This record gives sequence, C-alpha cells and structure tokens, in this order.
Amino acid sequence: MTLRFYDTATAEVRDFVPLVPGKASVYYCGATVQGMPHVGHIRSAIAFDQLTRWLSYRALNVTVVRNVTDIDDKILAKSAMSFGPDWAEEPTALPNEEWWALAYRYEQAFEDAYETLGVQKPTYEPRATGHIPEMHALIQQLMDRGHAYTALDDSGDVYFDVRSWENYGSLTRQKIEDMQAAPDADPRGKKDPRDFALWKGWKDGEPITASWTSPWGTGRPGWHLECSAMASKYLGESFDIHGGGLDLRFPHHENEMAQSQAAGNKFANFWMHNGMVTYEGEKMSKSVGNTVSPAEMLELATPRVVRYYLGQAQYRSILDYRPTSLQEASAAVERVYGFIAKARKKFGGEFTADAESNPVPEAFGAAMDDDLNVPQALGVLHETVRAGNTALANGDDNGVQEALQAVLAMTTVLGLNDARGEAEENTQTLKALEVLVEAQLAARAEARQAKDWAASDAIRDTLTAAGIVVEDGVEGATWSLKRD
Repeated sequence: MTLRFYDTATAEVRDFVPLVPGKASVYYCGATVQGMPHVGHIRSAIAFDQLTRWLSYRALNVTVVRNVTDIDDKILAKSAMSFGPDWAEEPTALPNEEWWALAYRYEQAFEDAYETLGVQKPTYEPRATGHIPEMHALIQQLMDRGHAYTALDDSGDVYFDVRSWENYGSLTRQKIEDMQAAPDADPRGKKDPRDFALWKGWKDGEPITASWTSPWGTGRPGWHLECSAMASKYLGESFDIHGGGLDLRFPHHENEMAQSQAAGNKFANFWMHNGMVTYEGEKMSKSVGNTVSPAEMLELATPRVVRYYLGQAQYRSILDYRPTSLQEASAAVERVYGFIAKARKKFGGEFTADAESNPVPEAFGAAMDDDLNVPQALGVLHETVRAGNTALANGDDNGVQEALQAVLAMTTVLGLNDARGEAEENTQTLKALEVLVEAQLAARAEARQAKDWAASDAIRDTLTAAGIVVEDGVEGATWSLKRD
C-alpha cells in the first residue's frame, strides 16, 4: 500500500509519507463567510472530506483544520451597505446588520450545508478573529527577518516585501515581474505594488469593532496572514497537507507559503487543489445567469445524490454541471442503495458492515491510493453492486453477503452513508410503508398461486402507481421506492 498524491508545489504525483509516522495533518481553506455557500465551496469540502476519510481508513490518526474567515473586506462592505438607504441592493445583508452578525449568520449556513451533505466536522475549526495575537507574532517574526515593513504613507498598514523572499512565486511558477499588483491597499504605501498586506490600519468610515490594537496601530489582519497563523498554531511549523480550491493557488496560497517560509516555517509538505465546477462547459457566473447553488441542487435531489454528484469526479478535474447531472447521479445512487435495501431485507434489517470491520475491495483501495481516483473507485462500487444483484437473482446467499459487506464498506469510506435527510432515515414512515407493501405483495402472491393473473396485475399496477417498484425473483417478489 503506497499512498500517492499530486503536489501542486512540485507539479508531480509523489509518495505520501507522513511527517509523523501513524499520523496525518491536514489544513484546508474553509469559508469566507460573506454570503451563502456556492457549489465551489461545497465541492472543495467534499473533496477534502474524501481525502481525510481515506487517510483514516489507511490507519492514520488524522488531525484536520478548516478555518473560518470571519473578518474580510467584503464582509465589511456588505455590512456597511445594510445601514444605507440602498441596502436591498445587497441581498446577502439584512437591514442594519453588523459585520459580525452577518459573518456568523453565514457561518451557520455553511455548517448546515456541510452537515447536510455528510462532511465530517474537522478536528479544529478556528475563526480568524480568535487568533489576532498569533497573527501579531507572525508579523513581528517577518519584520525581524527583514521580510515585512510598515507602510510608507503612514496608513498603519504592514506589508510583506515580496522581493525579499527569493522563492516568491514558486508555488505557481511565476516571476514577480509577470504578476499583477496586489489590490488589497493603496499602492502608494508599498515598495512594490505586488507587496501584500499583513496588517491593515483602521480607516475612517470602518467600524471600530472591526479593529484590534497592535504594535503598528489599530487595524485588522490581512486575508493571507490569517491562514498561516492558524495553520501553524494547530498543526505546528510543518504539516502534511494544505488544501483548497484551484482558484486559491494565487494569490492566497502563494502568499501563505511565502510568508510562512520566510518566517522560518517549512509549512505544508503537500499542496493539494481541487478543480472548479462549470455549467455546461462554461465558467459559472451570476452575470451570465448560469449558476446553480447547493440549495438549488438540494431542491432537486436528496443530500446523498448531491454528495454523490459533487464527489464523483477526480478531485483535480473540472466537474461539469448539466441539467441532467442530478438525474444521472440519482439513478446511480438508486442502484447502489436499491441493492443494499434488498440485501439487508434478505439478511435482516439489522445487518451492518463498515470500512472499519470489513475491508474495501483491493481494486477500490488501489484507486483511492492513486491520488484519490474516485471515478475508478466508483466503478468498483457499481461492479460490486452488479455482482450482488446477480447473486440475489441466483439465490447465492454467500455472494450477496460478500457484496453487501463490500458495498457498505465503500459507501462508508466515500461518506455517502452520512448525507442527512434521506427518506430511508425516517424509520416510522418506512416501517408503516413496509407493512402495507408486504401485505399487498402477500395478496399478490396468493393471486399468482391461484393463477388469478388479473388480480395479480392489478395489485402490481396499484403499487407502481404509488411509486413502488416490484421485482420478481427466485425467492419471491422484492420492492423498492422509485426515484425520480
């Protein structure tokens, strides 16, 4: 067993050897809570949830940190608009909503989306506003080493000096001369327009509640600084994996890596980035009107189906959304859980198996070890389901049980069993439905035995009209719910 992941920093797939034997440390960028989660946020969370679940399956004790950016220019701007006469032009803000209230409200929306789609809670989920002292210490380290300076215009800003760090640009393989200016502060206070803000001095018009005292004056942290300080606090000066969306490579992760290493930290051993979500081959854009949100997806399909769709591609590839995408994902999920339901009925509803007590198939493990090749792993899952259905049709009990154990182990590893709000989780409703359907099937069996085909067909037609799919097999009829 050799785990291999693509490292953005070296642009190659490398063997993953934990820095501490038996353990794995993962930091991935969470939400900047300025609005409702979009599909890119959730795809990223599911991708790194799959990663951490797989590391755990491979017997590593995993520490996961996912931050919350709860202080940011956009958060302040949206809050400020809520106090003006035209607040309705900013639909993410409520009237007279303080910046911290807006941030907290959307933080809860992200948490609800994560929980609904079965994304496991991280070991630590720090907020930026709770780690100001650590950020002050990091800034001072950079100043002491000659990599940071106070603004030339007495604004109270502190900047990272990109030309002082010879490796700046190495993550994205760019030359400083080819980079755009950092748009985070007035360039008149910078030595180089590409220098980025570590600390932002308080400006007239900004809420005083959004500022903290510091050795360089009252102000607030720069975006890039926040993640470096929090990652180092919870994972140490070096850790195994730093993750996030592909759009964060530059400038965010480039700047994180530069300031952390310039301060004397090795920082991340691997950089992993998930691909974007497109709409019929085009970049999603509100101005074009081709966006789809997680909330909209959940109106069209169950959480399990949405998770399956968002997690079905190899994490580094583009995931393309089409109007039929959720229908196709629903059909795939129904095949898997239809088999699980029939097999569990055969062995009793209490039959359980998971990845801890039952190993996944070797081919599934090989696919996941190879840079999380989820499409190939899903191929093994569906192949096992087909084998299980064949065993059911042939009355092969051992084959059914073997397939069921493997399928449950794979769906557990992929997090599909943890998606919230599935119909089958409503135990009372299902028990009542099962009693009624089984009574109808018993009556149908009696009619068939009496060769009363008209009555048998009528019962089947009634069940079909109610959304019940009936399948006749060697050991009698089985049923399942029809999925739209």
